Amino acid sequence: MSKAGKEIELKLDISPEALEGLKKNGTYSGFTSGRATTRTLQSIYFDTPDQDLRAAKISLRVRKSGRSWVQTAKLGTGMHGPLSSPIEAEHPVTGPNIDFSVISDPDVLEVLTKTIGDKPLEPCFENEIRRTTRLITSKTDGTQIELAFDNGEIKAGDRTQPFAEIELELKSGSTAPLFAAAREITGDTPFRFSPYNKAERGFRFAGGETDDQKLPKLADEIGLLADETVELAYRQILRSCLGQIAHNRMVMLESGDPEGPHQLRVGLRRLRSAFRMFRPVLNPVSLDRLDATAQALAGEAGELRDLDVLTEEIVAPLSAFVPPGLKLDALLDHMNVMREACRASLQSHLNQPDINSFLFDLAAYTETRGWLDPENFGQTALLGQSVRAFSRTALQKRWKKVSKYGARIDELAIPERHDMRKALKKLRYGTEFFGSLYPKTEMKPFLRRMKRLQDVFGYLNDVAMAEKLLVMPPPKKGDAVAIQQAVGFVVGWHEAQAHAMWTHAKEYWTDTKKTPRFWL
Repeated sequence: MSKAGKEIELKLDISPEALEGLKKNGTYSGFTSGRATTRTLQSIYFDTPDQDLRAAKISLRVRKSGRSWVQTAKLGTGMHGPLSSPIEAEHPVTGPNIDFSVISDPDVLEVLTKTIGDKPLEPCFENEIRRTTRLITSKTDGTQIELAFDNGEIKAGDRTQPFAEIELELKSGSTAPLFAAAREITGDTPFRFSPYNKAERGFRFAGGETDDQKLPKLADEIGLLADETVELAYRQILRSCLGQIAHNRMVMLESGDPEGPHQLRVGLRRLRSAFRMFRPVLNPVSLDRLDATAQALAGEAGELRDLDVLTEEIVAPLSAFVPPGLKLDALLDHMNVMREACRASLQSHLNQPDINSFLFDLAAYTETRGWLDPENFGQTALLGQSVRAFSRTALQKRWKKVSKYGARIDELAIPERHDMRKALKKLRYGTEFFGSLYPKTEMKPFLRRMKRLQDVFGYLNDVAMAEKLLVMPPPKKGDAVAIQQAVGFVVGWHEAQAHAMWTHAKEYWTDTKKTPRFWL
């Protein structure tokens, strides 16, 4: 191209085995498909010794396809939720070296030369990709998408790392069909939204950075700006929730790490909290179905999380205190059977196409402004207001709910304590969403006291869950009487601890309500 252009791509990480199966299917409901072509691409990525281009979110490569070489500069290469949307400048070159003389766009050339300065460019890594592409067209609005199945390998020195990725690049039309096409292409095949583009993936591998894609993903730290609009803040928060949910779905499928279902549930709860927090400025109809699906899935993940907590944090730690003759191991064995059955059930559901549909629907909602209400003429002003002003109102509203329970803390019944715990959690999610808008020195005292209070309420909730052991189904094999005796010991032990902890909860509440609220 003679001038730089902006590309929009949806990138999905997938297993190499699944990729090979999916690329054989060329029929997608709602789309017409062109012929598939396959070629081998060899790319060399360049940067300065200090990786100045990478730091500026710029990638610079030469790529060989057949006998031809093409030089590509991409500006703004970071992922924006599930999408990549860099400015791209492509030019033919004669060989595997960078040639700035072919760049015809003066703005791109200026950015590159200023970023590089007088530093030399050097090859950093290579990749080789076997790419199968086809052009698909939406039957609804004519949107054209280039679909690419990439089975590749990164090369850095004498080391290699395989990767497999599906790319959907918008060639013309609107963004929404990208997600509809992805839903049709993947079916029930699990995927991750790619957290890195190919350049960043290569730099991480070449630098020996740990592959964190197998580890549970905690909530991202959200960085909002004080002058940011409510709408932009909402989108950023949704992207964080979507990434956490999609990633931990894969962790759940690939490992038995108990943090997988925990962080999956956290992501779903954060999403539902965001829906409620921003509801005054949204079209409520647009999120009802997403909210209902998130609630149901959080319930499933919660069942497994509760069993993990009961086993690892409530029952197992008492092994050192068991009186002679009590068979705590029998109880643990029974609970492990129950939680593995629960894990298998959840994993089975996470492999179903309705989970892919939920993720793509949430991604489409996030990236295509799915919250707009065509009949609400005042919505534009609401979405355009300062997020800092909005956050004050939202946080104060949640504080009032907590305070309503706190004012009666001496007389709260067990169900009300549970409600207060949930109100505290919603307030905490709000502080995580909006915390970057406020000085850390003002936030820390409040958050420290609130965390201490939450820890107590969390333990009290775990003890309440332990009482459910009294009515759990008996084992098909084993000593049911011995298990019930062990349950009685566990419940009695923790109820005694809970009585003392409740006294601390009241003290911590007094400290928390006296602490200045940083958003006022």
